Amino acid sequence: MSRTATGPALRPGEFVSLIALLMSLVALSIDAMLPGLPAIGRDLGVLRRNDTQFVITALFLGLGLGQILFGPLSDRIGRRAAIHAGLILFMAGCLVSLFAPTFEVMVAGRVLQGIGVAAPRIVTIAMVRDQYEGRRMARLMSFAMAVFILVPTIAPALGQGILWLGGWRAIFATIFGIAAIALAWFSLRQPETLPGARRRPFSPRYIGGAALEVLRTRAALGYTLAAGCVFDPFLAYLSSAQQIFQDAYRTGALFPLWFGVLALATGCASLLNGRLVMKHGMRRLSRAATVTITLVSVATWPLAMAFEGLPPFWLFMAYLLAVFFCIGLLFGNLNALAMRPLGHIAGVGAAVVASLSTFIAVPLGTLVGQRFDGTMYAQIAAFAVFGAGTLAASWWAGRSSPGQVRS
Repeated sequence: MSRTATGPALRPGEFVSLIALLMSLVALSIDAMLPGLPAIGRDLGVLRRNDTQFVITALFLGLGLGQILFGPLSDRIGRRAAIHAGLILFMAGCLVSLFAPTFEVMVAGRVLQGIGVAAPRIVTIAMVRDQYEGRRMARLMSFAMAVFILVPTIAPALGQGILWLGGWRAIFATIFGIAAIALAWFSLRQPETLPGARRRPFSPRYIGGAALEVLRTRAALGYTLAAGCVFDPFLAYLSSAQQIFQDAYRTGALFPLWFGVLALATGCASLLNGRLVMKHGMRRLSRAATVTITLVSVATWPLAMAFEGLPPFWLFMAYLLAVFFCIGLLFGNLNALAMRPLGHIAGVGAAVVASLSTFIAVPLGTLVGQRFDGTMYAQIAAFAVFGAGTLAASWWAGRSSPGQVRS
């Protein structure tokens, strides 16, 4: 462990548990809300069924804004102050949504939640980097990710249970309570990990310079575009998952189970990627996963047509399992490839890459989600089209430097 912490470091077991809890707030804020979307729409007078999807996409909009803010800000004011500010904003957003009298206020609260939750989402990674390096850092992050991956598999079931007991407003109250526990634990136990001597200035010019460097660096921009293309149909799926499973396929109370199975497939692929990437490399794995998503989606399209847009549930689940396993391989690899030429501005570079890919995905993913009409045409087509877009962007990025080391 490096000697950069400004106070006694937590033991690894407690530190892993704390950062896993902080990181899990993102998944809880998304997946636990899914069962409550119909009730939110009814109570707040939403006329179009698809408009309830904005409860999900609004959080991602805030997340994109928050990442570009809190990443560089934590380099200036320290990790503790940045996470404190983010958690307070997140909890304020929970209260706005909890007491929202209209759907518009609800959506505003969700944007605020997204801005706030970006701090624990992105700054915790910097905290790990401050204290650990090499294999110890990789080992610790693997443990944290293993805990983090479990959250999307159980969050819908948690949300559904709370919905039955106390209604959709109780879901926001529960998430607020979990955030309060995380804030108290973090404040009482976690020391600052970034000493004053290593802090950097925070200014729009500094952030803008990093953004311009990403835009001017072909590899960074290309793989960021590729990550955005992967995220587009995935965001469309997240925002319409409740409608897909409960409205189209009539799974009823089993919706959290099927959603969790798909989340587990993505998580297992992310863990497996740590081994596969050492043997096959990031570019080769990413290309294979993207080709698989594209070809499987193209092959599934005529099957969807044969069943008037609604293939048998077992067939659709098999298709999504294949696609989501590939997505689990893509997320980490594409972001790592985008960051490879940005090592000299790693902190702000990561914030720019994460925000830009999110800003690409939010409008396009929302557009696809709003096309939901009770069939799977739009979702399958989105995976095919954006899969091809990912291939094109990755190919373009890979040609950035003929002499580069293969990865």
